[in-house]
Amino acid sequence: MKGKYALILLLAILFLSCKTNDKQKSTKGEIQTPNNAFVIHTSFGDMKGRLYDETPLHRDNFIKLVNEGFYDSLLFHRVIKNFMIQGGDPDSKNAIKGKQLGNGGPGYTIPAEFNSNLIHKKGALSAARMGDNVNPKKESSGSQFYIVQGVVYDSLHLAGMEQKLIANKSSRRVYDFIQLPENKDIKSKLDSLRKAKDNQGLHQAWEDVKKASAEYYKDEASLGFTDLQKKTYSTIGGTPHLDGEYTVFGEIYEGLNIIDSIGNVKGDRANRPLEDVIFTIEMIK
Repeated sequence: MKGKYALILLLAILFLSCKTNDKQKSTKGEIQTPNNAFVIHTSFGDMKGRLYDETPLHRDNFIKLVNEGFYDSLLFHRVIKNFMIQGGDPDSKNAIKGKQLGNGGPGYTIPAEFNSNLIHKKGALSAARMGDNVNPKKESSGSQFYIVQGVVYDSLHLAGMEQKLIANKSSRRVYDFIQLPENKDIKSKLDSLRKAKDNQGLHQAWEDVKKASAEYYKDEASLGFTDLQKKTYSTIGGTPHLDGEYTVFGEIYEGLNIIDSIGNVKGDRANRPLEDVIFTIEMIK
């Protein structure tokens, strides 16, 4: 009898050991859900994403709207292949075919939260906004967002984009330099030369201002792409020209292929899909 009970006990121990090992393997193989995770349900499938803690204003606002059901049954109302898919306009819910969308929102904006480490890679979740002419502070829409599809760039194309980026940022800095209160005499001189139509004097004065501006900021090299941007846009892809212009506040980490599927949907002249792409968002507990 003792031998029989010993055999049963041994078998029980081996069984429990196997179950424990299976559980450990299962636990080890699991992908942990990140903090502030959400899922976007669409007719093309689900996309899972996470919100960045580095952009708390956008993070908290997005969570609030999701929990209120704001994003239930809205449309991706603007889709541009190899660029992005945009949604979040409350007017898109049950919108009739052909209705122009993109002006709706909750009635407020969110201050920009730019971060050089949060870039427009494929899958980036970014806030839409009004243009600079009416929105110089680049404040974000209270609800509208877009998800980047973008493309992969080769090194030659990236280099050309970088040169253009540096030129544009340098020009903007010269303008900002002239607007500084301590440079009112420089601004006055340039205005006088313009009024006098002294093109030669204006050209020389402008060159002097550009040199003074470069000396004032002393970081011309930082105007180009970072190593992170170069690596990301040459491998994952994205939309580099949007960096520093729109707030990136999250990313899609699962279901990037869904972005491509939606991006292939044909649209009208306003880029609204001819076939409604309905989505609903919920937080992942």
